[in-house]
Amino acid sequence: MNIRLFKPSVGEEELQMIREAFERSWIGLGPMVSAFEAEWEKFTGAKMAVGVNSATAALHLALAAFRFPEGKKVLVPSLTFAATATAVLYNRLVPVFVDSDPATLGMDLEDLQRKYDKDCVAVMPVHYAGHPVAMEKLMPWARERGLKVIEDCAHTAGALYKGAMLGLWGDIGCYSFEEKKLMTTGDGGMMVTNDPDLFRDVKAMRWVGIDKDNWKTAQQYTAANRDAMHWFYEIAVLGYKYNMNDLAASIGLAQLKKLPAMSRRRSEVIRMYLDGLEGVPGVEPLLPFEPENYCYQMFGIRADQRDELMIHLKSQGIATGCHYTPLSIQPLFAPWGRSCPFVEAEYNRFITLPLHADLTDEEVRYVIDGIKVFHAAEIA
Repeated sequence: MNIRLFKPSVGEEELQMIREAFERSWIGLGPMVSAFEAEWEKFTGAKMAVGVNSATAALHLALAAFRFPEGKKVLVPSLTFAATATAVLYNRLVPVFVDSDPATLGMDLEDLQRKYDKDCVAVMPVHYAGHPVAMEKLMPWARERGLKVIEDCAHTAGALYKGAMLGLWGDIGCYSFEEKKLMTTGDGGMMVTNDPDLFRDVKAMRWVGIDKDNWKTAQQYTAANRDAMHWFYEIAVLGYKYNMNDLAASIGLAQLKKLPAMSRRRSEVIRMYLDGLEGVPGVEPLLPFEPENYCYQMFGIRADQRDELMIHLKSQGIATGCHYTPLSIQPLFAPWGRSCPFVEAEYNRFITLPLHADLTDEEVRYVIDGIKVFHAAEIA
């Protein structure tokens, strides 16, 4: 077998939506982006959603929306993808790395308290692998200190935690539609908020500082419309080329319809892993997965012989990974690093196993058997 670690689940539904965009001959920022934003608002319950070309862009703009003074600090987890912390640097702010909770691998709230000081202006919890941070504890802690909260929801989409949608606990939530995520637009992201005033300039900031609906203008471009200033626009804020386009949004609209079924299949696969690996010596789940309650983008284990097991699985055609090397030991972040002792040591036990909606039961059993064979050989 040749089993991929991640795989987008795409087909005829996405192709049909792309064909419609081609037939419209409008494939940039246009009506499909607006439609996708509206559907995402319905899906999450957010008062406002803004589509962008990546979750990295979403995180950058989320911090930029607050216009924090240069040099202020932002609390971020060490165990996350680079974008969470590079967004801080893009805004000329200082990342403060927070260690991982030993069980959930989300932000350790005790270390969060230790790392906080009066120069901190925001905290960026990451729902690692899709497992919720304890937002019912983090939010009052942040509010007492006047901190803004930006949720990095790159690993989740559509999960409720204690009755509230992940992404809407904080001031701004940022989702990812990169090809490996719960759903995809090829590349893309979405920002949400229940405070539309926060997004007053965000639509302009995502498109080089211009907030103008060119699709709407084009539809009004008729002989009957005698306005000679149809071309006019103003640039009042610093912007970036971060807009989502209609091709990506077309894929997103098709994927959103399939998302509940894809999430259910991921949950079934995780349950198979948990049941099948129970009791295997030297192996334990990466975190306390609750597949019946939450939407997970990744599944993994902690293994005493991480590298040897990964080599064995690779020899059997099974792709694996490690998510992630902590940012606090990455060279880029050396000036602020080496500050999270638990995860800087523990990540050497992490193995990410294949998880996607198209994974078959036979393939899942093959992965489980591969792990069991390795450990049986080690014991023998």
